[in-house]
Amino acid sequence: MNAEIDHELTLGQWEALKALRLPAPKYRAAESTAFPNRIVVATLVALQLAAMTGGRPVITSKGRSVLLRGSPRLWDVAA
Repeated sequence: MNAEIDHELTLGQWEALKALRLPAPKYRAAESTAFPNRIVVATLVALQLAAMTGGRPVITSKGRSVLLRGSPRLWDVAA
């Protein structure tokens, strides 16, 4: 399988990755309720799916690509 999409992320990591794609104003509003915790963000940064910019996490192009392709765990469900 292509290494770019071969990520076995947990549900929390998928939700965090989705939260990081929000525009800045919406992101700030969501911080208090749905913002991912630091451990999840650190994992996404280690996987190069997110990066820290200006003290806040942002989704990377690799993270956006992985998010668009979806979870390999969900492929069987969708088929």
